[in-house]
Amino acid sequence: MSQTTPTNWPSPEEMVYRYSSYQVIGEVTESVHRHLLERYDLGENPPRLEEDLKFVPKDREEVVYVYMYRAAANTSMQRQKRFREAPVTYEGQVFYHRPPLLMDLFYVICVHAKFRSEAERLLGWVLLTLHDTARLLYRPRRFILPDGRAIDSTGRDWDPTNFDPEGKQLQVEKVSLALVDDMSLGDAVNLFTLHEAPYRPFLTYRARVALDGPLIPAEGGTQISLGKPGDLGMVPAPPETGGPTTRKSGRISGSSPAPPSRSPPGPPAHNMSKGSDHEPESDS
Repeated sequence: MSQTTPTNWPSPEEMVYRYSSYQVIGEVTESVHRHLLERYDLGENPPRLEEDLKFVPKDREEVVYVYMYRAAANTSMQRQKRFREAPVTYEGQVFYHRPPLLMDLFYVICVHAKFRSEAERLLGWVLLTLHDTARLLYRPRRFILPDGRAIDSTGRDWDPTNFDPEGKQLQVEKVSLALVDDMSLGDAVNLFTLHEAPYRPFLTYRARVALDGPLIPAEGGTQISLGKPGDLGMVPAPPETGGPTTRKSGRISGSSPAPPSRSPPGPPAHNMSKGSDHEPESDS
């Protein structure tokens, strides 16, 4: 069995600008900052959000440190890298892409205040605020067409607030935080030491994201040639069942039931044609 795939791949330089979600890691970090600032209700002045662990304010200012210290592949949901049909409907065109790269982002969050009791109070507030967070990002999934236009899975211009599917299936991107015990006490001491920062009580969180690559247009779809039954040692199909059969003794037994019809797994085939037993006639 042979398979042909589209040949109009863009160059590596062009692909960089067609990645659909290369900026999602930065968007998750910004969402954590924005989420904490919007929900602060302990006083008039919200805490300062800082990514530099060695920063120490000289006054009574309270600081919440949000630092992404590790990014790892999500091996529990790892899939093959082969190209497959993208879940995008746009003017009847068919696109291919690789499966999204599933990643786990790990954040360490710690606090600072002039008095330890105030820091512990702020740490408890951060813990409960993030615990009540159902999702940081919840928006339609974004795809970048070869011409640079951003659309959702239904073919509309991508809008993070437009969830009306218009009777079609809408792919949604969801990112949430989970409190995990990822960093040991010794690892935390080494992390603060490398950053020349004082040791502070800390929390570790994990965010799972999916990074999409570029869409590849399919010129006429994928063509699959199944060949003839005699080619490449292929065994002919068994005879149809349903009629009477004969035992070894010569007696006729009852007819066997016909096998149930089954549809092949996976998405519906696109422009697939089986090989013919008759060779095309030559004009010569």
